[in-house]
Amino acid sequence: MDVLSTAPCVQIRGLTEIGSTSMRSLSAVFWLLLTGSAVVWGGSPDRPPNLIFILADDLGVGNVGCYGSDRYRTPQIDRLAQSGLRYTRAYTAPLCGPSRALIMTGRYAFRTGATNQDRVGQLKPAAETMLSVYLRQAGYRTGAFGKWSQFPLQPSDWGFDEYLRFSGSGVYRNTDAKGESYVVNGESRRLTADQYMPDLLHERVVDFIRRHREQPFFVYYSLSSVHGELLPTPDSPAVEPDLMADNISYMDKLIGKLLSELGQQNLLQSTLIVFMGDNGTGKGQADEATIGGRRLAGQKGTMQEGGALVPLIVSWPGVIAGGGVSDGVMDSTDFLPTFCELAGVTLPSDRVIDGRSLVAEWRGTQAQHRKWAFVQLARNWYVREAQWKLNQAGELFDMGGAPFAESLVPQSADTPDSREARQRLQAVLDGLNPAGGILDDGDGSGRHAGRKKEGNSGD
Repeated sequence: MDVLSTAPCVQIRGLTEIGSTSMRSLSAVFWLLLTGSAVVWGGSPDRPPNLIFILADDLGVGNVGCYGSDRYRTPQIDRLAQSGLRYTRAYTAPLCGPSRALIMTGRYAFRTGATNQDRVGQLKPAAETMLSVYLRQAGYRTGAFGKWSQFPLQPSDWGFDEYLRFSGSGVYRNTDAKGESYVVNGESRRLTADQYMPDLLHERVVDFIRRHREQPFFVYYSLSSVHGELLPTPDSPAVEPDLMADNISYMDKLIGKLLSELGQQNLLQSTLIVFMGDNGTGKGQADEATIGGRRLAGQKGTMQEGGALVPLIVSWPGVIAGGGVSDGVMDSTDFLPTFCELAGVTLPSDRVIDGRSLVAEWRGTQAQHRKWAFVQLARNWYVREAQWKLNQAGELFDMGGAPFAESLVPQSADTPDSREARQRLQAVLDGLNPAGGILDDGDGSGRHAGRKKEGNSGD
């Protein structure tokens, strides 16, 4: 049994049928407890749902309570999971820039060229279209708030009506150069000594929602948390704070405040909320991000399970039943076609969209929307099924011990099951043909293009 499927936040594991009457009733109870507001199911049939995409930075499954974290407590995120659907096999690129490019374009890196951090910064609106452009064409008001790197230009050049962005990653206060200023809709502003960037982002998101509550809106809420260099939060103790735990707790608190705001605005029934990590836990924190006393294999920046496996929770009251767990694989290209389907947008025919819509799965008319996920960083890639993983070198791994272990299966030791998996996954890679696409020209780390390995700055 998948250890992530049995994490303690799922109190009603047997009741996972999406759309069932009993689970809708339980979802309503969860939302009432969480927000103090009753839910009117369904929303307007003439209006597509509001879309809020919350993207945490360097937050892996071992950092989240409902995934079984030993050390970290996330009661608000856990309650969000109880109100919706939690994925145990959600994959993205193992570094933030390539991961965000997957989310926003719905296309794999060998098609867009976003194979490393630097190459993400060379994407061009003339060549790639972001999710925000499609949604704005469908009548959505679009807002981006938070981290924008490694994307080039400004969010407004990519289809966002409004934005607040800061430079780099992990901005909390004005105590270092990257935190001295930020940009709001093209205007540079100073971060003052009494301002805390996570609070500022929350305030801007709430303001945007309040002003646009009468029309469909899309919020791309890209958190500072919990990327290093971590600083004490407003709630941290003055003496010997646990910075990682404190920052996770404060992030969780802000998510709870956002959910309460949606309840007060009577927007819960008309809003789809996605909470996701952009890659696995960072190297400096990975040893403490244990589940059941065990460290995950790998971490951010690696091609092991701990690099690309991320927490993913989706809540849509009245459509997605509460307390559900999906053990099927998905990857982060799936959001673009999903959101486009919800918005009534026809996908373009002049390019390959690799993502596959999750709408049927969420509505309960399809059990699983894909059988494999594809993960790439630099010139390394693999295709992942629930039980097996095959990489660019033809190495097959038995993933029965994931996320803690992955066992190499030499071809000479193949069983009938492993031989069939090897052939099946090789056929997937042959069909994708990543080697025939835009090849990475970087140092192999996934961070830099066309130069030797350097430090981990800017990730």
